[in-house]
Amino acid sequence: MKPRNILHVESGQVLIPAARWCDSFFSNLRGFTLRRRLGQTDGLVLAYKADSKVNTAIHMFFVFFDLGVIWVNDAGEVVGTVLAKPWRPSYVPPAPARYVIEGHPTILSQVQIGDHIQFRLCDE
Repeated sequence: MKPRNILHVESGQVLIPAARWCDSFFSNLRGFTLRRRLGQTDGLVLAYKADSKVNTAIHMFFVFFDLGVIWVNDAGEVVGTVLAKPWRPSYVPPAPARYVIEGHPTILSQVQIGDHIQFRLCDE
């Protein structure tokens, strides 16, 4: 899958310029596990078929750094955010979400619940 720009609609700002798109069971399971470093612009999107709290819950086992996590529903609305710490067993969104954006913790200061996110192919 081609990487996507993650765009904050209200500000027009690109949050992550080339996020890895993960839409298979194994790519979602892998996420950032076993990586040793996270760059300022690194990110990924765990994409699911429908809004869900259960499917979009994440774990931090074998993740060695903090992550800024943003949950986005099918309408593109931010429904939750969290600073995820290494080795924690579970983080669950406060409302059903379809997408989980994982990136550098600094992305959390750029969004609020109720904001909107767009995903664009990097070629566009």
